[in-house]
Amino acid sequence: MKRGALLAFVLIAATVAFIVIGTVWPISTAVAFAGGERLLESSSTPEAAARNLGQEIRLKDWGKAYSSLANRSKFTEQEFVEDVTGYYPSLRTYSSLDHFEIRPLHASDSDADVEFTLDWSTVVGTLPDTRTVHVVRNGDHWEVDWPMQKKPVLPPQVIPVEYLRWDVINRGPGDDWGVQDVDGPNVRIVDMHPVQRAEGVVVLGELLNEDVLPAYVSVTATLHRKDQSAIGTESAFDRISHLLLPKQVTPFLIQFPNASLSEVSSIRMEPFSTLVSASADPVIEIDNEQLNPAPDAALTGQLINQSGQVVNVAHVLGTLYDKSGNLVWVVDQYVDRALLPQTPVSFKIPIPEDLAKKVSSQRTVVATYSFGGFL
Repeated sequence: MKRGALLAFVLIAATVAFIVIGTVWPISTAVAFAGGERLLESSSTPEAAARNLGQEIRLKDWGKAYSSLANRSKFTEQEFVEDVTGYYPSLRTYSSLDHFEIRPLHASDSDADVEFTLDWSTVVGTLPDTRTVHVVRNGDHWEVDWPMQKKPVLPPQVIPVEYLRWDVINRGPGDDWGVQDVDGPNVRIVDMHPVQRAEGVVVLGELLNEDVLPAYVSVTATLHRKDQSAIGTESAFDRISHLLLPKQVTPFLIQFPNASLSEVSSIRMEPFSTLVSASADPVIEIDNEQLNPAPDAALTGQLINQSGQVVNVAHVLGTLYDKSGNLVWVVDQYVDRALLPQTPVSFKIPIPEDLAKKVSSQRTVVATYSFGGFL
């Protein structure tokens, strides 16, 4: 009975507490429990209108977001959704809005411009989308004039396909082909050196597929102390092109967070390769590529999909060298939109400011992925 009375007292106290909270902060508390980041405010200023739109996009409340736009009569709600999330399956399609930032650029009594940066959370990290948004006054409130990017319309055309292709037929469980399948392709590390950064030790290098067969590759590094005890083992999970055609080279970057180079006596590198089916298509041309000096140092260019198929994910890897041809750094960026045939897509990859003055040349490769497998 005592336990029952105690439980009843706790339930009554909790109920009273929730009633008080709901009375004092009724709406904002409900929004918080419902998953909303903050309470939508009155669109009495251009910044407030942009913030409300950001909240509605974050909550994927597409109906409210669309109905709040000043120029909604120029496109449908579905076109608005596809403009924000992608017309074709891509990293953006399966991402969620992590946060957003509003920066006022210009304002008058009737209109304003704000810089609207949406930071999308994807499986490969946060990817920003920055647009200059025009906001107009409508009576006693403001509405966003959404900068719609129309869906590219490709003209009917025939694109001849002439490329190398490698198919792999593995031994089945009932086949008697010997004791093993085809050996993995020969790969070799052609450059490697560690550097100390604020976040820890970074091992940079390049890997060459010196075989006549395509390879799926990876690299593992183990740092050792003077007594040969291991500091840690890490692999090049992200900053590497895992699919290498014959004679192709990929950079790699392996991070050891919180490690100190002064503790490292030796590094053991282990390249890995396995034979995979592959083709030399799609061909991604890199156009207008250039190094932009500090401030705002970056590697920029355009990707042009020369094939007749949609590339859902493109990963740009830039290898940066000094005047002597020594490897300085590896930068990378995922393109969060699908690459359509013959449609240029720009990229801009930041270069660490402290390394920018050392960079004299670059080599850029693009790894691609289309739903259904590597290409």
